Amino acid sequence: MPSGENGALPEGILSLLDTDLYKLTMQSAVLKYFPDAEVTYAFTNRTPNMRLTRAAFHWMEQQIHKLGDIVVTSEELEYLKHTCTYLSQPYLRFLSSFRLRPAEQVNISFNVLDDSGSDEDIGDIRLDIQGRWVDTILYEIPLLALTSEAYFRFVNKDWNYDTQEEKAFNKGTTLLEHGCLFSEFGSRRRRDYHTQELVLQGLCRAASEGKKRGWRGKLTGTSNVHFAMKFGVPPVGTVAHEWLMGIAAITNNYENANEVGLRYWVGTFGEGVLGIALTDTFGTPTFLEAFKQPVPSYTTPKSGAAATLASTATASTLSSIDTLSETKSPLHAPIHDGQHEKSPTYAQVFAGVRQDSGDPAGFVKMMRDFYESIGIRDKKTIVFSDSLNIELCLEYMQEAEKAGFQPTFGVGTFLTNDFIHVSNGKKSVPLNIVIKLSSANGRPAVKISDNIGKNTGDKATVEEVKQRLGYKEKKWEGGNEESRWGAEQNGTGPSSMRN
Repeated sequence: MPSGENGALPEGILSLLDTDLYKLTMQSAVLKYFPDAEVTYAFTNRTPNMRLTRAAFHWMEQQIHKLGDIVVTSEELEYLKHTCTYLSQPYLRFLSSFRLRPAEQVNISFNVLDDSGSDEDIGDIRLDIQGRWVDTILYEIPLLALTSEAYFRFVNKDWNYDTQEEKAFNKGTTLLEHGCLFSEFGSRRRRDYHTQELVLQGLCRAASEGKKRGWRGKLTGTSNVHFAMKFGVPPVGTVAHEWLMGIAAITNNYENANEVGLRYWVGTFGEGVLGIALTDTFGTPTFLEAFKQPVPSYTTPKSGAAATLASTATASTLSSIDTLSETKSPLHAPIHDGQHEKSPTYAQVFAGVRQDSGDPAGFVKMMRDFYESIGIRDKKTIVFSDSLNIELCLEYMQEAEKAGFQPTFGVGTFLTNDFIHVSNGKKSVPLNIVIKLSSANGRPAVKISDNIGKNTGDKATVEEVKQRLGYKEKKWEGGNEESRWGAEQNGTGPSSMRN
């Protein structure tokens, strides 16, 4: 569908599946364990010099309102049922009647810098989301995509779609020729829907060419469920920082939050399913202490109606599905209860890990040392997903393979927001924007990461958690978030940063 009605290109968000897979998998786990948790989310523009106009703000207001009209179609539900078989029937029933309620859950405001009353006045937008976790978890990707689209629709308009498909094809063929396994991860910061569509067309064409030529690389899929369905490629992804951030805030147990998050994840989907662990929410060293723990024997997913109930402990009393909201998570269950001496560890059960902040080479070494220290000799996977381009993929692939890992890559902004200004040929720099969980059940939610530039949340809580966990501060020379993708020079061009 390269165009909308009457030949016009589609704008905004048209499907609830136009999101990353991990939002659905996390929503399924939240429904099971935290159906009544109340949360808030906060928006951050890490490129604060790149602001919206009043016209862009009003367009965003309209598009956010339209989100309330979207439902998951019967065709989409059938797709999820047959493709994402790890999503339980009770969750799919929940999703079949799910609706976003932006009038109640989203507040957007515009802080103009110099108010002349013109639609061209520039200012900062503020986005606040609040409600039950299970009801608001799907806002993040659409709101980020809308913000990026608004900026490049109303503010920076000096660009066009020329060569986008060919550019994606060339990037794809280079990665495939060099043996890279990679997925498209670009939904949140895409220039717009049509750009991502062109990118997938180019990548699928490259994958077809690679298959004919016998290249050892592979396009493993896209994180965007809608485009996976549209192009017939696998939807890929597992979990985001949000999952552990929410659990830690709800329990106020940062010391054991990683293990609880792993336990509940396996309890939702089973051992060996969606088995790529994200390590850096509170620093990778802290995560690895949990990762080497045995999986409790009661941590198994239930089938049928009970799968949406908020407990999997064998001692729990499971009532009817109508009392879902009254069933409490086993938050106080002892961490090591219910396990056998020969139970596998999480590190054994999970296929690998995802690297999303800090020094990738240092991460590879840390993971190699970790697996060897606990006697794991299986070939594990490392998924790299932090601001990648072709050169970095090839560099990290060499590092990971040398250490005995299977590297894969989630390539995002480099694919879906790589443009030049038509007027001068200089790079048209993407926005670097995020929406993160900011509180859960009244407590601040924070992320520490492996790079100080990605610390997120209430500063006092960040410092408290660092002290509680004995976190050692890390800085990485590639971790400047304000200029991660370049910096506009007088609104027309970039500094010499990454592609």
